[in-house]
Amino acid sequence: MAKPHVKPLSSVSSTSKPVKAKPVLTGQTDFAIKQPTSGAIQYTIHGPTPGDQGMSDRAYVLINVHPGQTSAVVSALKEIKEIKTIDPCWGKPDIIAVVDIPDQDALTQLVLSRIHRIEGVVQTDTHLVYRLKEARTK
Repeated sequence: MAKPHVKPLSSVSSTSKPVKAKPVLTGQTDFAIKQPTSGAIQYTIHGPTPGDQGMSDRAYVLINVHPGQTSAVVSALKEIKEIKTIDPCWGKPDIIAVVDIPDQDALTQLVLSRIHRIEGVVQTDTHLVYRLKEARTK
């Protein structure tokens, strides 16, 4: 069986359009509002400053509720002192809550024993914020 003839890569021409560079996230590790470079996406990192002692942990709790129950659930969430921010949203999740807790055990108790017991809460999705450590160069 004869091998098919293949042109060397140098003789193949491309008619495709040049690919645009994708925007990149830029920033430092000091947890401040970042100033983007040209073409970058602006973003903010909300988190504890590395090296801080005695800081509590922060978590985002995404809460789905039964239709028509958002106001009642928000009212119940306002009674929980560990919840610092409550934002009702269009779509899923229905509510995003920011919580400050002393440790992961307290977060477990907060979500499972208090938030899940609120009438109208269907489901939660919890995201614990972690501390970024600065890279050390030799």
